[in-house]
Amino acid sequence: EGDFCPICTLPIPFPIDKHSLFHPCCMTRIGCNVADTKTGIKPCPFCRAPLCDTDAEMVQLIQARVLKKDTTAMTQLGQKYLYGRLGLQKDVQKAVELWKEAAEFGSIDAFYLLGNAHHLGDGVEKDAKKAAQFWSKAAMQGHAESRYQLGWIEGKRENHDRALRHF
Repeated sequence: EGDFCPICTLPIPFPIDKHSLFHPCCMTRIGCNVADTKTGIKPCPFCRAPLCDTDAEMVQLIQARVLKKDTTAMTQLGQKYLYGRLGLQKDVQKAVELWKEAAEFGSIDAFYLLGNAHHLGDGVEKDAKKAAQFWSKAAMQGHAESRYQLGWIEGKRENHDRALRHF
């Protein structure tokens, strides 16, 4: 569901972050600009809420959704902390904490991000086995990038048949 635009229902090409916009008002990723071009107005094309004017407003919207245990908000806020975006101080530990909480609620994006963190050693101890476990949990629920990572691992192990199944 996260790989398709909720407005035009077309698949969002990879990398998804480069081909879509995230709207914190409704925690929705929009992959097209059909709504903007047809209406000419500039609210969120999905929920029609006014767009944020400042980074502080955006952080406030996301944090309000985190308090309501919205897993999309948790993963998004974690990414903002990871890279120090929207005026937030870079805090990798806080990012991992948010992803762990989102993973407890079953967020496949959080499983993927935790896999990346363990693979790279960002905010946690570098652990290839844990990374593969997190990617497996996400891949079993349909996360394409996690499946790719598992294929890459199998390819490095020269298990080419298994790698090919992941790809």
